[in-house]
Amino acid sequence: MIYQLTKDATPEEMREAGLGDYYATRGKGVFQSSPSGEPWTSAYIQVLDDPIANLTNNMAAEQKARAAYERLMNLTDDISVIQPLSLLREREIVHFQRFGEALMSLQTDCMKGYAKG
Repeated sequence: MIYQLTKDATPEEMREAGLGDYYATRGKGVFQSSPSGEPWTSAYIQVLDDPIANLTNNMAAEQKARAAYERLMNLTDDISVIQPLSLLREREIVHFQRFGEALMSLQTDCMKGYAKG
């Protein structure tokens, strides 16, 4: 999507869009970073030896991603941008639901284990 939106942009258009610094250091290449420019790092991934905590963290991440896609969709009226964002948003909803199902299953199994003593 980034390539789609910037492929024909001139350096002046990149600068006017507030992307002058980005263009100066990376051209039009896609660099994984936060919206404020912080590079992606594996420190964003939180994993414990507790599957219930991991599933809960995953569910929270899916909700944060869903909300981010919704905010991005609110920033444009370009259907060629909204459609892929909508698809990604729907995918986050499904992921959240599947993680929730896995969490319920795991919690049920844990309760059965406690009942057996």
